[in-house]
Amino acid sequence: MITCTRRLQFCCGHRIQKHESKCRNLHGHNYVAFFEARADILDRAGRIIDFGVLKQRIGGWIDAEWDHGFVLDAADSIALDAVKLLPGQKIFTVPFPPTAENMASYLLRVVCPQVMADSGVEVFRVTLWETENCYASDQLGGAATAAAPGSGSMRRGGNG
Repeated sequence: MITCTRRLQFCCGHRIQKHESKCRNLHGHNYVAFFEARADILDRAGRIIDFGVLKQRIGGWIDAEWDHGFVLDAADSIALDAVKLLPGQKIFTVPFPPTAENMASYLLRVVCPQVMADSGVEVFRVTLWETENCYASDQLGGAATAAAPGSGSMRRGGNG
């Protein structure tokens, strides 16, 4: 199987409401995401897709929705109320704790199918680095985990 991967970077804040340590506080990360794509056939130029198209479609969504904003659990009223005090603050709510695992799964299972529709390309794995030491991945076609917003196999790497 031939695949291609696009690396994208973005900055955003979040909080893990039920975290047992410092991540229960509002904070941010310089995320690095890897989007692995595949297609049934290569295009006329011998590619799965132009890397710039992946940047435009997926990166465009990230820039509009997550970059330099907060990704917050819709059930986290304390964080939502606090962040809403900032005039014009970008807020994106999700129906789950915004962990690296859940954010990678959301990008893979919700965002990528929407933004890649009609392209003939499937993003089958997303790896999201939260720090230079910690990452999480989700890929299509694996076993489900109970906490994930979608089904699939997930892995977590690095040390906090």
